[in-house]
Amino acid sequence: MSKAVETVETVAIRFAGDSGDGMQLTGTQFTDTTALAGNDLATFPDFPAEIRAPAGTLAGVSGFQINFSSEAVFTPGDAPDVLVAMNPAALKANLPDLKQGGMLILNSEAFTAKNLTRAGYDGDPRDNGSLKNYRTFQADITGMTLKAIEDMKLGTRTAVRSKNFFALGLVYWLYNRDMQHSIDWIKGKFGDTDVGEANLRALKAGYNFGETAELFDHNYEVKQAVIEPGRYRNISGNEALGLGFLAAAELSGLDLFLGSYPITPASDILHFLARFKNLGVKTFQAEDEIAAVCGALGASYAGALAITTTSGPGLALKAEAVGLALMLELPMVIVNVQRAGPSTGMPTKTEQADLMQAMYGRNGESPVPIVAARSPGDAFYAAIEASRIAVTHMTPVLLLSDGFVATSAEPWRIPDMASLPPIDVSFRTEQEGFAAYLRDERLARPWALPGTPGLEHRVGGLEKENLTGNISYDPDNHELMCKLRAERVERIADDLAPTEIGGQQSGDLLLVGWGGTYGPMRSAVAQMNERGHKVGHVHLRHINPFPKDFGEILRRFDRVLVPELNLGQLVQLIRSRYLVDAKSYPKIKGQPFKEAEVIEAIKAQLEAH
Repeated sequence: MSKAVETVETVAIRFAGDSGDGMQLTGTQFTDTTALAGNDLATFPDFPAEIRAPAGTLAGVSGFQINFSSEAVFTPGDAPDVLVAMNPAALKANLPDLKQGGMLILNSEAFTAKNLTRAGYDGDPRDNGSLKNYRTFQADITGMTLKAIEDMKLGTRTAVRSKNFFALGLVYWLYNRDMQHSIDWIKGKFGDTDVGEANLRALKAGYNFGETAELFDHNYEVKQAVIEPGRYRNISGNEALGLGFLAAAELSGLDLFLGSYPITPASDILHFLARFKNLGVKTFQAEDEIAAVCGALGASYAGALAITTTSGPGLALKAEAVGLALMLELPMVIVNVQRAGPSTGMPTKTEQADLMQAMYGRNGESPVPIVAARSPGDAFYAAIEASRIAVTHMTPVLLLSDGFVATSAEPWRIPDMASLPPIDVSFRTEQEGFAAYLRDERLARPWALPGTPGLEHRVGGLEKENLTGNISYDPDNHELMCKLRAERVERIADDLAPTEIGGQQSGDLLLVGWGGTYGPMRSAVAQMNERGHKVGHVHLRHINPFPKDFGEILRRFDRVLVPELNLGQLVQLIRSRYLVDAKSYPKIKGQPFKEAEVIEAIKAQLEAH
């Protein structure tokens, strides 16, 4: 007799365990399967900052949260409805986030005296009443995994590694997910091996346990979401950036070159693009950040669509070469996937604290356009936009992502390439009237490739004479060139579309954001509008220059609030540029905003006036 099925609209699940327990793989498999099931979703992988913390300790806890729904989803959820905790450390680190009355699934075998001590427990939380506010289900996940594969004669250490698939199978049954995608993935990944067979058995054993055991009296169903027709794939922000640069290369007709030095959390862009040599992509894994950016600059000089990827510490090392690209007025996209700093900081945690570095982190007067991606899918379009600006305005461009955007995932509608506007590129070939720094209406100089007869010109970091590009120490010329370079960046605003305003178009309060804070801000504004408040939302794609209509939009609202994952950087730029009394709402804990946090900040501003 089959168990009853309860239909729910939205569910947030968090898988948590030791960094060696495979929680990221478990979450990714559940995400891919949920996307195939037709739900809208958003994810939040949370990695430990240490490469390999001692097993069973809080520092080594790895988590993966997915929020999936039959309605539109913009955040991975403020608090999980379900927590799957593979050991005591995972329970202790994540229990404060679980909703009151939420479901708690524990791997009972892991709750040994040794593991409890490692996690910092004085006693067993299962026995002291600390879990009374949750629906707790205990299952010997480790033991049942070993039982399912005991005849395979695998070593215990190897066999135990399959327990994440047992947990995955159990949650697949709990939410009526089809296992076939994961079955196919295991077969494709491991082939006809003992490891593959062990994972398959564990997956099916977990599913069957949910179906047959008396632990659960029913399971749940989340119906398909109503989404715009089209072809979709599940995509992370780093993957979307890679695809965006591939698209930009096709749209511009240029060869794509990536010069990069591996750094968390940007390395996946290098890994992703390295797979596309068949499309003419050239990836250069350099020995250091300076070599990486200089390699990209050389590729730009030779006529390629040149990009370099890094995170905050790497951007500091690239600064001088970015200034050289600015002096040479050559196109290049510098991607900074921001992480918590300063210095090495917390490499696996998200932050938005590199904005001032992007804006001012070079010597001299060196303005560079800044573009920001707001979500995993949006990163595709941000990459195209940054590439367009670079090659049409002949300038290096900084593209800001962040750890949350980079590693999160969402369903993404695959665009028709024919629907994307081409990126116009022209190389100078005519000798007559040529001057290296002769500018067009955008103040962009000609892109003259080395080896073109009659178009030889001087390159280097010394100040250029206007028009000729010869070395100049003339003070009036230096001031003129600094102003021309600044004006060239400002003229980019002439090409920008009108700014989109979410929520109310004018009223009591405008929420302004950028980057990966988009989801909770959009959701919070929708909630406040439903409650009758006149709140609007602007999420900036372009930060330098600001859109031309941004100042006028700011003045339509009585108050301006700027939530940021830093100590208030964008708000400083807004206040200094527009002289408005914008208020900062900072958070700098290595974690993204929650919708409830933004709502409370909005309410506090409204109640203060």
